[in-house]
Amino acid sequence: MGSQGTDVLVIGGAVMGASVAFWLTRMQPGLRVTVVESDPSYARSSTALSAASIRQQFSNPVNVQISRFGVEFIRDFQGSLGQDVGVPSLGLKENGYLFLAESAEGAALMEDLAAMQRGLGAETAVLSPAEIAARFPWIETAGLSAGSYGARLEGWFDNMGLLAGFRAAARAQGAQFVIDRVIGLERLEGRVVAAVLEKAGRMEAARFICAAGTGAAAVLEMLDEELPVEPRKRTVFVVDAPNARHPEAPMVIDPAGYWMRPEHSQWLTATVPSEDGPCAPDDFEPDAAQFEDLIWEKIWNRVPGFDQAKVTRLWAGHYAYNTLDQNAILGLHPHLANFYLMNGFSGHGLQQAPAVGRGIAELVLTGSYQSLDLSPLGVERVLERRPFLEQAIV
Repeated sequence: MGSQGTDVLVIGGAVMGASVAFWLTRMQPGLRVTVVESDPSYARSSTALSAASIRQQFSNPVNVQISRFGVEFIRDFQGSLGQDVGVPSLGLKENGYLFLAESAEGAALMEDLAAMQRGLGAETAVLSPAEIAARFPWIETAGLSAGSYGARLEGWFDNMGLLAGFRAAARAQGAQFVIDRVIGLERLEGRVVAAVLEKAGRMEAARFICAAGTGAAAVLEMLDEELPVEPRKRTVFVVDAPNARHPEAPMVIDPAGYWMRPEHSQWLTATVPSEDGPCAPDDFEPDAAQFEDLIWEKIWNRVPGFDQAKVTRLWAGHYAYNTLDQNAILGLHPHLANFYLMNGFSGHGLQQAPAVGRGIAELVLTGSYQSLDLSPLGVERVLERRPFLEQAIV
C-alpha cells in the first residue's frame, strides 16, 4: 500500500488529541491534521473514566496557570470554541476544593501556597478549624489544623462533553479522525518520517504528536526512547449515605488518604492503595474491597453522617502516571526533530487539556510557547532525571 500524507499526525485520541487538533486547525486554517485513535468509543480512556474535576490549588505556578485558563475555557465552552457544535455547556459545578491539613507544618504550607495561587488570580483561602466547622458543619474538625479552600473556579464538569466539543470543533475546522492503530514509527537522521498503521499502512507527516495516554511509553519504544509513564489503576466508588446528603459540598481532600465529592444526592470517593504500582493495560477490574478496607472508616471519622453508607456503583480507570514527578511531559523531544509529547498527566489531563492543547499547537506552529510558558514541564527534565515535583497530587 502506498504512503498517505498529512501535515501533523497525532497519535492517540481522547481529550488531548482532540484538543491539540482543535487548536492546530484554529490557529492555521487549512493545516492537514490527522488524529489516529484506536477506540472511538473511548470506553476505557482516562477521559471517560475520570472524576472530571478542575482546581487551581497546585504547588507549581505553571499548573495553577494551566488550570486557570482551563476553567475559564470550560465556563464558556461554546464561546471558547468559537462555534456551535451542539455542546453549549459543560455544566461546571463550582462547589470548590477543600484540602485538609492535620499539622502545623501542613497549615503553614497551605498559607504559602495560597498566597502564590492568589498572586496568579485564584481565590484560595486558608480556613481555621473553627471556620471549616462554621462553613461545613457536617465535617468533624477534631485533629485538623487548617483547610485550603477555593470557593470559585474549582469544581467538576462534563468530561465527555469536553471531548465531544473539542472533537466536533476540530472536525469542523478540517481535522480528520482515523480509527486505526500505530504499530510502527520510521526514524531517519533524528526525524520521524512515517507511521505504520495497522489498517491503512504507511502514513508520512511533517510533524508528529504523541497523545497516547497510558500507551505513550509503548509509542516511544518504537523509536528506541524511554518514557516513565505507566498505567496506574484507580477505583472510584459511588456511595449512598442517607445521613450525609450535601450536594453543595466541595471536593474534599483528606490527609487520611482519600477524596470525596458529591454527585447529585450521592458521593464519589477513591483512595490510592498503599502498594500502588503499574497495572496491566487491560486491567479495568475495580478493587471492590478498597471501600470497606481503606476508605469507609476514615470518611466516617471525618463525616459522621457516613454511619450508614452503601456502595451503589463502582468503576476503575487508569492514570497515565509519570513515575518521575507526576507532572505532565510536554514539548519537542530533544532526540527527535519533529516529534512532540503531551503525556504523563497523572490524573490531571482532563483539566489541563485546554491549555496544553493550545501550548503544543503554538510550539508546533511557531517553535515556541506564545500564551503560557510550559517549558518547566519539558521533556529535558525527564531525560536528565530532574524531577519537577507537584506537591498537590490527588
